[in-house]
Amino acid sequence: MNLKAILPFSHDLLTRIVMPGDTVVDATVGNGHDTAFLAELVGVNGHVYGFDIQQEAIEATTGNLIEKKLQHQVTLFQESHANIANKIDSQAIKAAIFNLGYLPGGDKTITTLADSTIEAITATLSLLSVGGIVILVIYHGHPEGQTEKNAVLTYTEQLPQDEFHVLQYRFTNQRNNPPFVIAIEKRTQKPARVH
Repeated sequence: MNLKAILPFSHDLLTRIVMPGDTVVDATVGNGHDTAFLAELVGVNGHVYGFDIQQEAIEATTGNLIEKKLQHQVTLFQESHANIANKIDSQAIKAAIFNLGYLPGGDKTITTLADSTIEAITATLSLLSVGGIVILVIYHGHPEGQTEKNAVLTYTEQLPQDEFHVLQYRFTNQRNNPPFVIAIEKRTQKPARVH
C-alpha cells in the first residue's frame, strides 16, 4: 500500500465527493491550484466560490483559471473566508477546502487566524449538504499556525458525532511540524454547533 502525501490525499477525497454540477468552496485560494482542481471537478454546470484576503492571491488564481479556461465557473472574493455565509446565501455546497497558513511564496506575516477560521468552518458546515465534506489542510510551522492548529483541533474534536464524522490524517514521524489534514463529513442536516 502506498500512503498518499497530504495534498494528493485531500484531492482524492474531493474527487470521491464532488460531481459535475456541484457547488463548492475554496476558502483560501492562494495561488489557485485547488481552485482550478475544483473547477475541473464541478464542470461548466457547477460553481466554485473562492476566498482570499490578498490581492496577490486573487490575481494569481485569476491568471491560473484563465490559462486553463476555467474562469466561467468560478467566483472569487477578495475578503476573509469568515464572510462565506454572507456571499453564498444559504446555497447548499458539496465540499470545501481550507489551506491554513500563509500564501506560498508570499508575505509570511499574513496568515489565516484562529478566530476567523473557526467562524468560516462553522459557516461552511451549516451550508454543507448531507454527505458533503470540508477539508482542512493545516500548516502549523509558524507561531500563529500553532495557535490556529490548537483552536481547530479543539473545535473539530467537539463536533457532535451523530452529525459529523471527523478524520485526522497525518504522518507522525516527520520533523518540522509537517502539515496534516482534518476531513469533516456531514451526516445529518442539523445546524452545526459545538457542545
